[in-house]
Parts: sequence; C-alpha cells; structure tokens
Amino acid sequence: MKVFILSIGQVDLDCLRFVQRGLREVVSEVEVEVLETVMPVPEEAYSPSRHQYSSTRISTKMRDYVGIGEVQYVLGVTEVDLYVPWLNFVFGEAQPAERTALISLFRLRPEFYGEQSNSQLFHERALKEAVHELGHTLGLEHCENPLCVMFFSNSIRDTDRKMVKFCEDCHLLVHRVLEE
Repeated sequence: MKVFILSIGQVDLDCLRFVQRGLREVVSEVEVEVLETVMPVPEEAYSPSRHQYSSTRISTKMRDYVGIGEVQYVLGVTEVDLYVPWLNFVFGEAQPAERTALISLFRLRPEFYGEQSNSQLFHERALKEAVHELGHTLGLEHCENPLCVMFFSNSIRDTDRKMVKFCEDCHLLVHRVLEE
C-alpha cells in the first residue's frame, strides 16, 4: 500500500515529515511519500456564513488533482478550518471509495485553545488524525475503545486521550485488509 501526502495550501513541512515517519511506524506495510506539489485550497469549498471550508468539497478535488491512475491512497493536509454540514467542525474526513483522506491542522495547534505552542503535542495530534482518517479509507468504522486511534474525536480532549495506534481489534482489521 502506498500513501501520498498532499499539501492543500501552504502546510507546516515539519509536521508533514512527522506524519510521514509516524505512518510508517504505525502501519509498517505502508509506503508513504510527501508530494512536492501543493494543491491550492479550492475557493468554492469556502462557506462565508461559516468562515470554514467544506472538507467534502476539498476531498473530491484531491483525487483529480494528483491524477486518479497515479496513486493508491491520498492523505490531504491543510491549515484551513474544515466542516461537514451536520457538525460545527471536523478534524478530518475520509472518502473510502475514493481512497482519500483529509485532515486539518487548524484546530490541532495548542494555540487555538489559548495554550502555549507545543510542537510535539501538535505533531502527535496531526499523526493521530492522519492514522484515524486513513483507517477509514481501509474500511474501519469508529471504535468504542476511547484509547483507540479510531475512536471518534468530538473534541481535542478526545484526540489527546487516544493512542496513536489501533487497538488490538482494529489492528487485526487493518492487517486483514492489507493482506488482501
């Protein structure tokens, strides 16, 4: 399995490299490459009434941007604030049928919550969200184990509480999918 990390707008390169290394550690069967190309944030994804960007609209553009025949999985990373219509915000969204996942760094920075900058915490949060969304592209649903990376994060506290790794049950599901 190969995952291409695509910057959507200008994105913290140190964070992208951390996510790249982390994905390789969490799922050792995965080859991960950070693309040099940067996809512009689609203007049509912006909602003036919400002051946020539709994660679904951005996700649908990602596959076309990198070329559908060229890749296996695409992980988009952006700095803009994302939403889906039924939630106030999302840390990310996956399109399993398209094998695309998207995460936003916007609400993962401690500064967003009035805390001091902490690059280690920020990078760990980004990795957790990347693993979570890629798990969805592999067919995993949300897990009931609050420590599993596949647990739904309703708040940053949920993200901070969970591990970077899959619980034993989700780990088995991932490896079954990768063996197919």
